[in-house]
Amino acid sequence: MAGVLDTVNQRTQLVGENRLELLLFKLGSNQIFAINVFKVQEVVRVPHISVLPNSNNNIKGVINIRGTTIPVIDLRGAIGMRSLDDACDENLIVTEYNRTTQGFLVGKIEQIVNTTWDTIQPPPITAGRNHYLTAITQIEYQDANRIVEIIDVEKVLAEIITYDTSISDGLLDDDIALELQGKKILIVDDSPTARNQVRETLSAIGIKVIEASDGLQALNKLKQWQSQGIDVTNDLLMMITDAEMPEMDGYKLTHEIRNTPELKDLYIALNTSLSGSFNDAMVDKVGCDRFVSKFQPDKLVEIVQERMRDKLALTV
Repeated sequence: MAGVLDTVNQRTQLVGENRLELLLFKLGSNQIFAINVFKVQEVVRVPHISVLPNSNNNIKGVINIRGTTIPVIDLRGAIGMRSLDDACDENLIVTEYNRTTQGFLVGKIEQIVNTTWDTIQPPPITAGRNHYLTAITQIEYQDANRIVEIIDVEKVLAEIITYDTSISDGLLDDDIALELQGKKILIVDDSPTARNQVRETLSAIGIKVIEASDGLQALNKLKQWQSQGIDVTNDLLMMITDAEMPEMDGYKLTHEIRNTPELKDLYIALNTSLSGSFNDAMVDKVGCDRFVSKFQPDKLVEIVQERMRDKLALTV
């Protein structure tokens, strides 16, 4: 599927504009699913899959692409649907999440659509807690208005890969640990799984965690506290935000905060499932203070400790 993805330079034009691109696909049914193009490395026809004995039931095996061994996840099975029928059009979406590369076995690839985060909505509350969606949206598809379901890939991976939320022995500075007790951190992420991972790590070191499920909700919280006379930049130790979220992404959230005089000095760490120089460049572009790729408990705590040290130094 040569040419299906834009270059990194083209994609970065969306950053800070509250825009995103979605790769649409099917899973052997009439439903349309999607994931963010930012996470996609390439889309290929399914190569030969080598079976991996004693692996998770939803791991079909491994493939080799240009010398790299990649696990293949049956996405249909992983979200609770029956596996794809052998007669289905099978494709492989190769992605990068949480510093790992994996391929998701899907059905027919439909198209890429360019849209805005304010058209992306959280799943309805009536969907319960066991679904595998971070959001839904609507698009014009074959002359009809169709619902698109955006997969919570972090939840899928967390059920296949065990993520340890504990930190290494000796990492926590005893003096800083005392100062951290009761300090508040706002975490912003549309994936309940990702929020749980961060909360478990930070709560274990005495942090009081406040949560928001998207950038707009977080911004409204911050402005509400500010209107109540709370000095937000002193009351909060920091904010840790995901990048890709419904209604308002983390880049736009950071931009809005930096352009609000009462909030502009809030310490912001960007915490995303992407990694590498691309996000480092985006931190500089949108004005975040730090970047940490998911999920690295030690790195997360190191950043929190550094922020606490800096804050203590300012009060001396």
